[in-house]
Amino acid sequence: MSSSPTEPDPSDSTDPLATPLLHPADGIPALSVTARDIASAAARLNRGHGPFAVDAERASGFRYSNRAYLIQIRRSGAGTVLIDPVSHGGDPASVLQPVAEVLGEDEWILHSADQDLPCLAEVGLRPPALYDTELAGRLAGFERVNLATMVERLLGRGLAKGHGAADWSKRPLPAAWLNYAALDVELLIELRAAISQVLTQQGKTDWAAQEFEYLRTFEDRAVPVTRRDRWRRTSGIHKVHDRHALAAVRELWTTRDRLAQRRDIAPRRILPDSAIIDAALTNPNTLDELVALPVFGGRNQRRSAAMWLSALEAARQNPDPPEVSEASSSPPPPARWSRRKPDAAARLEAARAALSELSERVQIPTENLLAPDLVRRLCWEWETLAPGVTDSVTIIEEYLRAGQARPWQRELVVPVLAATVGLPATVDD
Repeated sequence: MSSSPTEPDPSDSTDPLATPLLHPADGIPALSVTARDIASAAARLNRGHGPFAVDAERASGFRYSNRAYLIQIRRSGAGTVLIDPVSHGGDPASVLQPVAEVLGEDEWILHSADQDLPCLAEVGLRPPALYDTELAGRLAGFERVNLATMVERLLGRGLAKGHGAADWSKRPLPAAWLNYAALDVELLIELRAAISQVLTQQGKTDWAAQEFEYLRTFEDRAVPVTRRDRWRRTSGIHKVHDRHALAAVRELWTTRDRLAQRRDIAPRRILPDSAIIDAALTNPNTLDELVALPVFGGRNQRRSAAMWLSALEAARQNPDPPEVSEASSSPPPPARWSRRKPDAAARLEAARAALSELSERVQIPTENLLAPDLVRRLCWEWETLAPGVTDSVTIIEEYLRAGQARPWQRELVVPVLAATVGLPATVDD
């Protein structure tokens, strides 16, 4: 385990004289669409050497699925290839198999890997090793870790941006979008070398390696987690205090979700959350009453009005409407702790203060030191974890290990939490 790191350069400003990079050095790569194109792209990458810079573009906010609609890969000696993983007419994993084989040869470099790894795994692409430059920036203590800012700060280059939130399911893809996509991997290899040097100077290389491996193996962690019913995340649901109105929210949300999944359209593009809440609170009984509401009276919604009215009627006929307060195994919001469990509230306050001090000392954000939810659960459940046991260090170590905290995190935070969370129990015993 590495020793305590030194503090990074406190300056987190970017260079106003950074040299702009407006176009890929070798021009915009041709888009590989057919199976033959994709096999040729794989052969080209195979002729290169070293790690792969990898990125993917999705259509978040436009499509229901989270699939990749464009994959960008760059390798020294091979240049950049752009792959269309959806338009070849075959099974994506089969068509991209030649690419998967080549990508299995060396490390992948991504920026914000957790965003792209699931959609890449969906088409059979999985890294044998991983380096996340965005996460590396966080561990280095950088305040701003978006790709453009880090490239500007560490490499003195400016990236042309502007299409990250575009509808990447659109075909054909405009040349300006392909230019943007190619630039996203143009400097990733150089950025990895630069941020790696910073982490080495700070003594955080091993910490980063543990984080990258944790990210890489996301598919191996099948830990059951109690999550909220997704329909309860409808924006504005805090306005609904009646069980029957909640049943209407649930039925409208579920109807919308089924339709969105079938059409592969983002749910809120079919019906906004505000319309669901409005209909649930108003509870219209006829088509005329429904289309009199905002949104439902629009041309597109009028065609679906009978479907939405049927959902409302199904909610009214439901003999078991949902409870206003959702049953959950998670602790309540911390704002309620002082009234319900004052000892837990005191532990959480002390733990947060201690972790904040540790965060400043090692120059790592508190949320990267330890998942905030894990801290909350530990503080809330402390009395029931091991009654009568005075070794708080062992209890906390095992609790964090079970919560998937990495070794470097446990080494740093266990002594801090034992002196805060564990102190009351030790004293009482």
